[in-house]
Amino acid sequence: MPKRLAAKTPPFAMQLTPELVAKTLKVVEDQGPEPNWTPISSAQLDDLVSRVEEEAGDEEIWVFAYGSLMWNPGFEVAASEEAVAYGWHRAFSLRIERLRATSDAPGLMLALRPGGSCSGLVLKLPCTTKRENLRTLLAREIRYAEVCDMARWVAVKTPTGIRPALTFWASSKQSPLTEKIPLEEAAGLIAQACGPAGSCAEYLHRTVLNLAGRNIYDRNLWQLQQMVAARLRTLQEDDRI
Repeated sequence: MPKRLAAKTPPFAMQLTPELVAKTLKVVEDQGPEPNWTPISSAQLDDLVSRVEEEAGDEEIWVFAYGSLMWNPGFEVAASEEAVAYGWHRAFSLRIERLRATSDAPGLMLALRPGGSCSGLVLKLPCTTKRENLRTLLAREIRYAEVCDMARWVAVKTPTGIRPALTFWASSKQSPLTEKIPLEEAAGLIAQACGPAGSCAEYLHRTVLNLAGRNIYDRNLWQLQQMVAARLRTLQEDDRI
């Protein structure tokens, strides 16, 4: 389980500052879907929603959030709890050329990978609008037909007990875009990437700050923000950003 520390005394100073992040932001034209991927159709999305509903049965649907869903869920949240998923960890291992990146400057986004443990939140979908909010969630997280199987259930530990939660994971068996990436390489990709939705550095910054505000310390992400900040300072000194 990741070490829990008081938010006021983090193990490292936050070096990826808002000023550095601002240097990574620029206006980027939308280039369409990821190259060589098939946008999920409305019918396929409906089938995925039905599959998740069938798997949930009569039970409430909780979603395990470990990245941007923690600070920008994008759907109505009826309740939330702290949660830990054992046997999983968050990592910047999903290669992207759209959203927060381009083909000329590809980047990385967070995904859930096997191994270790991951502290985050579980978010409850409202019972009265469950299908509507579930469809909104899946449309955001599963954008391509090839990765429909990346929505899955995991067991998470919460203050009220163990519960199943829907989450989104990265498997190299499902997508060649996902792989284990060394932190040094990840820092370079994150520092360079910006797309119409913002920059990868902005995404990292917001995620680390949100985790720290919840007293969650993820060692790899803290180290990664230091490395990205160092790269951005170097680029700034070279007048390249």
